[in-house]
Amino acid sequence: MATYKKRGYKPKTKEEKQNDVEDNSTTAEVFNTLDERASKTEDWVIGNQKYIFIIIGVVAAVVLGYLGYNEFIAKPKQTEAMNDMYQAQKYYDQAVNTTAQKDSLFSLALNGGEGKYGMLDISSEHSGTPAANMANYYAGMAYLNMKDYKNAISYLGKFSGNDEILAPMAKGCIGDAFVQLNQQEDALGYYEDAAKMRNNEFTSPMFLYKAGITALELGKTDVALKHFKNIKENYPTSSEGTNIDIFIGKAEALASK
Repeated sequence: MATYKKRGYKPKTKEEKQNDVEDNSTTAEVFNTLDERASKTEDWVIGNQKYIFIIIGVVAAVVLGYLGYNEFIAKPKQTEAMNDMYQAQKYYDQAVNTTAQKDSLFSLALNGGEGKYGMLDISSEHSGTPAANMANYYAGMAYLNMKDYKNAISYLGKFSGNDEILAPMAKGCIGDAFVQLNQQEDALGYYEDAAKMRNNEFTSPMFLYKAGITALELGKTDVALKHFKNIKENYPTSSEGTNIDIFIGKAEALASK
């Protein structure tokens, strides 16, 4: 049992002197051990400081490189891509909003004009930028309007979006292209994917309806009925929901045969 000793206390008996020696020896041993560990740590640091500095340098280089890339490469590249895209975007908008010379305008949007890049140039020359991603979408839609369905599928398939409208539109329009190629099974899969990508009053009922019609053509009346009832239950005020009872009745009649 440990006892409290006053300051300046000197051991008197032989036993106390022995205990004092042992205490001092234990304390010294503890400090010696700590000193040894500290010394070994210092030795390790000194012996490996070259590698430590290399690791620190690599981490710093990665961080600074990332920041530098964003500031001095990615941002300027995206700005340049958007500037290059301006004229092609203008041609595309004109094609969508006019009733004449659509194919000519879509062709200009794709291939460029007045010495400016088209969407195909943006897609390849500025690959990896958000502008190139959007160029893939516009190129796919232009090809779809020009009835070049294979290229429409190719470019719309390259588009990657997380927004509410364009993402499901790209997916669903691939379905439209497959319908035109008489590949209804493929079209049905894309329509169903597009319908469930987002939950909104525009794209969801539109692609559910297209999925239902395509399923009817494939003789899949149960699948068609499921999609039509989904519209009735969840999107009754949509344009597709207005006459959906007619299609539900048609699907039920076919299913009963």
